[in-house]
Amino acid sequence: MVVDELDDETVDRLFHALADTTRRDILRRCVRGELSVSRLAEAYPMSFAAVQKHVAVLERAGLVAKQRSGREQLVRTDPDAVGRARQALDELESAWRGRVDRMARLLAEDPGSEDNDTPEGPER
Repeated sequence: MVVDELDDETVDRLFHALADTTRRDILRRCVRGELSVSRLAEAYPMSFAAVQKHVAVLERAGLVAKQRSGREQLVRTDPDAVGRARQALDELESAWRGRVDRMARLLAEDPGSEDNDTPEGPER
């Protein structure tokens, strides 16, 4: 489990990598087991080089790691990768919940809020 707060650059790389459909699909495929880059490339209507670039983005974000096995590059997921993404989202959620809680307290303390509940003007 990740306990350190993630820096902005790490979070940016993580969500940039996850923002692309192809990269999310590559990640899903690699969760099921190690795959070579060439095997991954067979699944997409793009060049081998384009798939390599997608894998490189995932690797920079720490979501996957490549390991040479003979002539192939095997891609595997980092078991803590999803934990880092969850941690980043949890930190954002915590910040927003804190803001909402503070707004709720301020509204509850507003002594004029009860007077604002009755509409002013002519009765119908």
